[in-house]
Parts: sequence; structure tokens; C-alpha cells
Amino acid sequence: MAEMDTSSGGGHKKGPGVKKGKKLSTRVDLTPMVDLGFLLITFFIFTTTMSQPTAFKLNLPKDSDDPNKQTKTADNGALTILLGKDNHVFYYEGMLDNSNASSKFKSANFGNGDDGIRSIILRKKLGTPELDFMVIIKPNPECNYKNVVDILDEMNINVVKRYALVDITDVENQLVKITEAANPVK
Repeated sequence: MAEMDTSSGGGHKKGPGVKKGKKLSTRVDLTPMVDLGFLLITFFIFTTTMSQPTAFKLNLPKDSDDPNKQTKTADNGALTILLGKDNHVFYYEGMLDNSNASSKFKSANFGNGDDGIRSIILRKKLGTPELDFMVIIKPNPECNYKNVVDILDEMNINVVKRYALVDITDVENQLVKITEAANPVK
């Protein structure tokens, strides 16, 4: 609490007949101010909105067994991206069969250079009509989660509106394993 000190200040005079007023001293007790500070801190902590977790928005089409209702894409507009272990990325354009597997199946990386997956997606996107362009993403069972998120980020960065996350076939999985064995990570 606030207190007033009324004790005399010494009583020295500076001349004959001059009276000096008493020197008053004040002292403020700050104990209630500390309580108020903690109340304000507590109030702001409880009323503050904590950071919300951010989730990746993924729009999925409705699953249908009817061939007429399934999503169709032109053969020349499809780009298939296969994700292998140890950050390996493979791709091919169009359909893959035994006769053209060796010439169509190519390797890429997550970099930004000419052999990076971003430039490959952009090249394919620019050379294909928008309604025909479709990216098919097929992660290998040995692929890590980070690579799947990275490739989905590439879809957002490159503004790819039509893409699908699909299970890898046995033939494609064998091609990935053979190519990874031939080109080990350095």
C-alpha cells in the first residue's frame, strides 16, 4: 500500500525567519501490481489461439467400378511418376508395355535442373492440352513418406490440376528394382 512518511526533514533554515516546509517521502508498495501482472499473463495465455496444425488438402474422386464413370485420360497426355527407395524417381509418358519399356522408362531426381522432376512435369504440361494432361503417381512400397509429400508438393507448385495416387503394378515395381540395382545411390 502507499505510505506517506511524515518525519521531519532536519529543520535546517537558510536564513533568519525563513521557514522550510517539511520534506515528505512517498513509498509505493508494488505487491498488488505483481498479482495484476500474473493475472494478465494468465488471461492472455488462456485466450490465445494456439497454432493450428496444417493439413494437406487432397481431393479424391469417387471410387467406381463402372468403367463409364471412371476418370479417363488420353494416352499421350499421361505422365506416370514412380517413386523408389533412396529418393529415386522414375517416369514414363503414355502407356508402358514390353516393347517400349526400355526406351520410355527414364530416371529423374527431385532437383530443379533439366533432369529434375519439376522441369519434366513442366515440359509435359506445356506440350499437352490442359484437359488431356494427367499425372499418375505410383509410390513403391520401399519409398519413404517424405518423397510422396515432395511429389504432391510438386503438383501444387506446378499447378497440376489432375493427378492421381495409384498402386504400382508388379511390372513397374520390377522395372524400378532393376533400375535401382543398376544405378546404386552414391
